[in-house]
Amino acid sequence: MVYQKVNVPRLADAIMEQLESQIIEGVLKPGARLPAERVLAEQLGVSRPSLREAIQKLVAKGRIISRQGGGNYVSDQLETAFSDPWEQLIRQNTALHGDVLEFRRAIEGVVASMAAERATDADLAHLKDLIGKLRRAYEGEDLAAQSAADVAFHQAVAEASHNVLFAHLVSSLLHMLHKNIEDNIANLFASGPVAGTLLEQHEAVWQAIENRDPVAARAASEAHIDFVAKTMAHFRDERERRDRAQRRLAGV
Repeated sequence: MVYQKVNVPRLADAIMEQLESQIIEGVLKPGARLPAERVLAEQLGVSRPSLREAIQKLVAKGRIISRQGGGNYVSDQLETAFSDPWEQLIRQNTALHGDVLEFRRAIEGVVASMAAERATDADLAHLKDLIGKLRRAYEGEDLAAQSAADVAFHQAVAEASHNVLFAHLVSSLLHMLHKNIEDNIANLFASGPVAGTLLEQHEAVWQAIENRDPVAARAASEAHIDFVAKTMAHFRDERERRDRAQRRLAGV
């Protein structure tokens, strides 16, 4: 009888794969600092040299950033690999803004419907907590807090879909649009009542997910993006009319 050779993975490779899986699944998020080497080795039940070798492999792959004397951090490679080439183009070409919102509508609608079907009790509790933070942020005048709460909610919906590709794609998209989201919120809040509508739309997405209604979740998510697109187009048209009037009056 002929036996196949049994391949036992090296310990460092096994450690690397476990940590990389946690990065891919979003357990370890971009910017998160890994525990100290001694602590992490104890948690994994491995030797420090094997852990050190695994970390070096992850650094070489771009998954981890090692700072001299400052520890090891999860990189944002999985997000920026998509967003970096587009971020400046979108900022410089306003004609692309409509395409971006159309793309968000398609992606986030699907993600919301999946979240309604797949969200765990822990996911639902997290979303409820974020809705509370979103409400508090909308009541204040801190633009940074409003933007951060908005991004965190959309990211949590994506993670509740339990599809790692969608979760990373939405994270990448939000990373790319973070400044754009701040600008959107600044313009939308300038119109007063619009802020309340935005909050109601986020709550509608959350409630549909809470109710396990994928059709309603998708519709609420798409309606939210449609509203943002329509409102931003209105602001853009108003700004163009003001600029045109100023140029005309300057020549009088």
